[in-house]
Amino acid sequence: MATMTRRQLGRQRTSQPPVRVVGWSIVGSPILVFASAEADQHATPPWHPERPDRLVAALDGISAAGLIDAVEFRPPHLATPEQLGLVHDAEYVAAIERFCAAGGGDLDPDTYASPGSWNTARAAAGAVLDAVDALRAGECDVAFAAGRPPGHHAVPDRAMGFCLFNNVSVAAAELAERGERVAIVDWDVHHGNGTQDIFYDDPRVMYVSLHESPLYPGTGRAAETGGAGAPRSTLNLPFPAGTRGDVYRRAVDEVVAPIIAEFAPDWLLISAGFDGHRADPLAGLELTAADYADLAVRLQQLVPAQRTAVVLEGGYDLDALRYSTGATLAALIGEPYRPERASGGEVGAPTIVAARQHWDL
Repeated sequence: MATMTRRQLGRQRTSQPPVRVVGWSIVGSPILVFASAEADQHATPPWHPERPDRLVAALDGISAAGLIDAVEFRPPHLATPEQLGLVHDAEYVAAIERFCAAGGGDLDPDTYASPGSWNTARAAAGAVLDAVDALRAGECDVAFAAGRPPGHHAVPDRAMGFCLFNNVSVAAAELAERGERVAIVDWDVHHGNGTQDIFYDDPRVMYVSLHESPLYPGTGRAAETGGAGAPRSTLNLPFPAGTRGDVYRRAVDEVVAPIIAEFAPDWLLISAGFDGHRADPLAGLELTAADYADLAVRLQQLVPAQRTAVVLEGGYDLDALRYSTGATLAALIGEPYRPERASGGEVGAPTIVAARQHWDL
């Protein structure tokens, strides 16, 4: 199927959702995608890896996987300052609004904001909230919040690592306030220090990160397992460069799955950064699009049906981002789309052994 343009994607959002029954549990679109590439006004410098083409590539991956008939596109709402305030300091939220209104610029050596970043970042957070609402209402089997900038590095009072607001954390905090138990699994190649910090002492939310180490931002050690108020609520699996998908699958089967099962979450939010792909220029893992599909299916089985939301984080090779997005979403609704897989070698296996020993598995 030919790659869709932004304009075509916009038209898809206004069409009637297809009705499908075979292989899916709902009447309507199995996947709801909350995204608006046409409204993306988060402008970054030409050299910056976190660029608007990333969102276009992720959405193109849906058509590349042959999923258009299974998808309905909806523009996300703009998260309110009060919603952002669930995890961010009110003064920080106001400061970002003022900074963008004044013309934007560099927030740190990695993180940039433009005049349009305020609304675009609010839409990225709003997309995750909308995804959760749609799943709760039974409108889809899986929801995909495809926004930019990413969010998992943003801490309560500071932007960092390309991130302005911690999108997945806003939704997790709202769910926790409703009395739900939430598991966030972050497979972005960089450790989500912001998400970990926000929930480190919160027993209602379990944070799991599989990431490359050493790598930015330098956090995510295996010994970081939760604060005094929430012991064993944080699980970090730091892998060395060169780790492949077979080791990641073992890690999920032997460590992540039993620990999450013990936590018994009501919801799964996947911080889906695809920069662990072997083609990505910013890191050194050797994952493939099919590996991400395998991980998604394994993780989806840990929560009830219609309780899995995929949230776009990193991913800076456009082809890798395109294929990985398509493979992940296809796998979550049982569609066969596996463009590539690589395995072999034991790089990273000692991380699994150490984690099993540390967690008495």
